[in-house]
Amino acid sequence: MFTGIIECKGRIVEVTKENSNYIFTVNSDIGQELKIDQSVAHDGVCLTVIAVDSTKHTVVAIQETIDKTSLAEWKVDREINLERCMQMNGRLDGHIVQGHVDGTAKLIEIENNNGSWKFFFELFEPEKFNHLMVEKGSICINGVSLTLVTADTNKFSVAIIPYTYENTSFCNLAIGNIVNIEFDIIGKYVQKMMNK
Repeated sequence: MFTGIIECKGRIVEVTKENSNYIFTVNSDIGQELKIDQSVAHDGVCLTVIAVDSTKHTVVAIQETIDKTSLAEWKVDREINLERCMQMNGRLDGHIVQGHVDGTAKLIEIENNNGSWKFFFELFEPEKFNHLMVEKGSICINGVSLTLVTADTNKFSVAIIPYTYENTSFCNLAIGNIVNIEFDIIGKYVQKMMNK
C-alpha cells in the first residue's frame, strides 16, 4: 500500500529480458536502504526488490505487468518516481494507492500557467475507466497522487505545483508520452457495489 507521495526519483541503469520478463536495475537515493522482498512503487507500479547492490536495486516485471503498464518502453537513463510502501504510524498525505496499475493514458497537452502547469491526458480505454473519474477526485499518475481538475469522457487533466514538477518525473514528460494510471480504490469498490 502506498500514498502517491514520491520519495525520490531513480534512474534506470540496466534493462534485460529473460523470456517474457523484464528485469530493471535502478539507481537511487533510497537504494542502500532497500532490502530483498520489499515492495516499491516504480512510476506507480508495485514491484518486488529481488537484488540490492549499494545504491542500486533490481526488480522483475512479468508479462501481466508489462501488458497493463508503460514498462515495456523503459530504457536505460530514464528517470522514474519511487515510493516505498507506507508505514501505518504516520499521516496519509496522498490517497490510498495500491501500486496495481489499471491502465495507461497518453499526454496530449501541457499548459504553462505561470507558476504551475496543467497536464492533459487521453485514456486508451475510456469505456472501462471514465466512470471512475470525478472532478476534484483522486488519481495516481506514474505513482504520483493527484487531484483531477477536469474529467471528460475520454480525457482528463491535473494541475501540477512547482514542488511536484521539480521532484518527480513530471518535469521530463513530453507530448505523446505514455503514463501509468491507477484509479481510486474506494471508487472502484463503490462501482462494484452499485453494479450488483
